[in-house]
Amino acid sequence: MVSNSTLHEKTVLISGGSRGIGLAIAKRLAEDGANVVLLAKTAEPHPKLPGTVYTAAEEIREAGGKALPVVGDVREEADVQAAVDAAVQEFGGIDIVINNASAINLEPADQIDMKRYDLMHDINVRGTFLLTRTALPHLKKSADPRILSLSPPLNMSQKWLGAAPSYMMAKYSMSLAALGIGAQYQIPATCLWPKTTIQTAAVQYALGGSEMYERSRTPEVYSDSAHAVLTAEPTTYAGRTMLCEDVLEDAGVTDFAKYSPGIDPNELEKDIFVD
Repeated sequence: MVSNSTLHEKTVLISGGSRGIGLAIAKRLAEDGANVVLLAKTAEPHPKLPGTVYTAAEEIREAGGKALPVVGDVREEADVQAAVDAAVQEFGGIDIVINNASAINLEPADQIDMKRYDLMHDINVRGTFLLTRTALPHLKKSADPRILSLSPPLNMSQKWLGAAPSYMMAKYSMSLAALGIGAQYQIPATCLWPKTTIQTAAVQYALGGSEMYERSRTPEVYSDSAHAVLTAEPTTYAGRTMLCEDVLEDAGVTDFAKYSPGIDPNELEKDIFVD
């Protein structure tokens, strides 16, 4: 199911990407020699979290790709347009848009502050819609355009509808934005989500602490599956929401221990929205 194509000299525009899953994906694509444009807010180091958009760009170059860091906010039209324009000026076009930037808040509907609700929807939904639509003129010109959203399957079971409605709405809408634009303009769009939680700062500091972090898979399960999606034949995953592990199995991966070394598979933390 995987083609022989690589991402050499293809231009990827990704929201976020200064650390965590976004950076892991960017570096994996860079191994093919991709051009990676990072739109992120982290111009200065965070007091607790490593990495800026500039250090991420250096890591991408070290991995074998070209990198263009752009400081900006995915919620702001001017910033997104500036990133698109910079990508086109530097690399001549855009082939792939990856909607990575996301915010999470799992507070119950009767407790979440509406400012936090708005922030989550502005980043996840508006950001995904805005980045994708702004890049559309250039995606249409690409010989192999793709849209990838790091968002979940639309699992409509009562369990997940009621788990965290404000977050569910934001993440499901993120999937719908990517799939909807892809369908309207016949651009292959895929949503990708892991079966387990991933070792990120959000998991360690905002969700389950060190215990959940230790029971999570490494970001490479996401980056390897994203690479598989983006190098598959265009119709393979077009219009689909996929789990990372299923994509990797399609690609022939049988050993997932490398993504969670030393951890009993039965002890892994299942991700939200995954039955």
